[in-house]
Amino acid sequence: MTATPTPPTDPLLAEALDTFTALLAEATAAGDPEPTAMTVATADAEGRPSARTVLLKAFDARGFVFYTNYDSRKGRQLTANPHAALLLLWKTLREQVQVKVEGTVEPVSLAEADAYFATRPRPSQIGAWASLQSQTMPSRETFEQRFEAVEKKFEGLDVPRPPHWSGFRVVPERIEFWYGAKYRLHERHHYERVDGAWTKRLLYP
Repeated sequence: MTATPTPPTDPLLAEALDTFTALLAEATAAGDPEPTAMTVATADAEGRPSARTVLLKAFDARGFVFYTNYDSRKGRQLTANPHAALLLLWKTLREQVQVKVEGTVEPVSLAEADAYFATRPRPSQIGAWASLQSQTMPSRETFEQRFEAVEKKFEGLDVPRPPHWSGFRVVPERIEFWYGAKYRLHERHHYERVDGAWTKRLLYP
């Protein structure tokens, strides 16, 4: 996973993205087993929250991208209430480092979704068709039968991206870097977009 080539025009957003890039590289080098794993918090139309872990697949000045089944619970929530918060925690860095991103959510382009789906392992592509994500599953065998049916359907063919499977981009309104320290004397760098321009301030721990 790398940053995509849309450069930021705001110098403070550029600073935040550079910091994120450096920390992600540092976490990877430190041996974090899943450095792109992040918690995605969403809420339904009534404001009831839920959260789960997904993988960050791209980021640039436009936002932070992950992919999912749009018929899943998070997909339905983001369609009804297009706001989300992301949290990455790197325990291998220093006294732990967290990055929090909050913002609005938009779908990625069809071209972006197609390009990423084409890079997925074939079993994962087949699984995207076979899984009725977040729906009740009668048995594991039922899922395995659906998988086998899809596998047979596309035998000898490229597996196309399902229409219900795509990506979301979290367009940041706030980015915070939390650096852990002994005795809970942590350090927090908070970036926020206000009236179209980015600001930066320190927060008490």
